[in-house]
Amino acid sequence: MYLYNTCSKGFLDNLCVSLKPFNKIRFSKKMAAFLHSKGLILRLIVILALSIIALHASEPPLTLDYYKSTCPSMLEVVRKEMECVVLSDPRNAALILRLHFHDCFVQGCDASVLLDDTITLQGEKRASNNIHALKGFRIIDRIKNRLESDCPDTVSCADILTIAARDAVILVGGPYWPVPLGRKDSKTAGYALSDANLPTADDGLLSIISKFIYQGLSVTDMVALSGAHTIGMARCVNFRDRIYGDFSTTAGTNPASKSYLSKLKSVCSPIKGSSDQNESAIDYVTPNLFDNSYYQMLLRGEGLINSDQELYSSVLAVETKKLVQKYAENAVAFFEQFAESMVKMGNITNADTYTNGEVRRNCRFVNT
Repeated sequence: MYLYNTCSKGFLDNLCVSLKPFNKIRFSKKMAAFLHSKGLILRLIVILALSIIALHASEPPLTLDYYKSTCPSMLEVVRKEMECVVLSDPRNAALILRLHFHDCFVQGCDASVLLDDTITLQGEKRASNNIHALKGFRIIDRIKNRLESDCPDTVSCADILTIAARDAVILVGGPYWPVPLGRKDSKTAGYALSDANLPTADDGLLSIISKFIYQGLSVTDMVALSGAHTIGMARCVNFRDRIYGDFSTTAGTNPASKSYLSKLKSVCSPIKGSSDQNESAIDYVTPNLFDNSYYQMLLRGEGLINSDQELYSSVLAVETKKLVQKYAENAVAFFEQFAESMVKMGNITNADTYTNGEVRRNCRFVNT
């Protein structure tokens, strides 16, 4: 096959900015020569560009001041509610951040993860990747109730969750990032997509990368966003194979690592079922502080779950290993990239919501 680089230097440079997904188009050598001789390559690029422009034109842009006139108290209400719940229990920060991640990876950031099962709708909450992993729904309910009182039928649950995740990170020491607003709530959920799209604890490196790329996120985004594991907990069922598998190999004979492993084994039995729901902090050094300790643990071979340690120890971890080392050594670099990557993830939209979406009055149910 012949790789025709549509964005070679000097060739429609401005147009190529919009054609990154199509930068390299595969043709046979004969087909490439034919298209080039007929001037059809240029036409193909123009058609692709117009299609992309039309697609994005149909999606209303997200803006930082979306609620400036319709609900000016929105940001303050979310911040105050998040302050209350995080100060009462710092673990709540991780719960909201995880909810946001699980939402955006299924149908885009459309609050589909918040929907309860009904007679006519199967939500995502009971999907295998979510059923025991997701909490914090009542926190979003509480914020929504406050905003419905201040600004009825105005602020979407998708925007509430996105802002709450940002504020949660800030409240445990993490970085600030701007959150464009104007998302609509979906009327559907993606039960099957929850199992297909979300990374799991035992995914290999290539599988994890592919799931991020599918969302339009890069390898750099993947490594940075994985740093969210610096806060939060993991269940025994998700780290049993790791601690009774290659943990000793990656961590070596360091006495501190041995002690950590013994503690983990006291929490998590090798027998399936007996302690599946027991939890341990993913970052045992600073579990309630958003910092770069997570990456330092990976350097020591102490990643709690397989998919985390794969970022550093996999034989395929050429690019990801360098990023882990960079963020372990430079917290500022991690914070800057995490903020940038969170904006990108938060901007994964569900195009259907722009024509068929709504602002739910109750985040758990589609409006009737």
